[in-house]
Amino acid sequence: LTAIHLLLKPPFPTFCSYISLGRVMEPVISNLKVRSYECDSYGHVNNATYVNYLEYGRMEMLHKHGITLKKLRALGVMVLIREIHIVYHYSAEPGEELQIHTSVKSGRKVGGVFRQVIRRISDDKLVVEADVTWVCVNDNGRPCRIPPVVIEALGLENV
Repeated sequence: LTAIHLLLKPPFPTFCSYISLGRVMEPVISNLKVRSYECDSYGHVNNATYVNYLEYGRMEMLHKHGITLKKLRALGVMVLIREIHIVYHYSAEPGEELQIHTSVKSGRKVGGVFRQVIRRISDDKLVVEADVTWVCVNDNGRPCRIPPVVIEALGLENV
């Protein structure tokens, strides 16, 4: 359940608002500045670093909707990433400011897909886009239903 698969050419639209089970999910926008130690010998952000940026964006989205790791632990569940499909469009360099747009693309009984787009703020260039598949697991690591509080917070009422 924790494997990350980086695929280079899945088809992605270039927008980040989706109709998720009948409800439009507006993206949560998080900003960050590229730090020099995140860059590789070519002087741009290392491809693997974008996975960290995406995680930051997802955690910001969950927090905005009142979902914290502490709350999930109290419910006896964890939200784990099962798969990431990522496409790299443009590079980012030290000091550049980026925006991470995170929304819920779809949901199922035990998980769903987050849609994430990273844009460079200075010129609105699309840097990265990704679909991130997640699942809820219980304390034993077994898939479990999404808790009602998470369903409500993420607008997955029809799951």
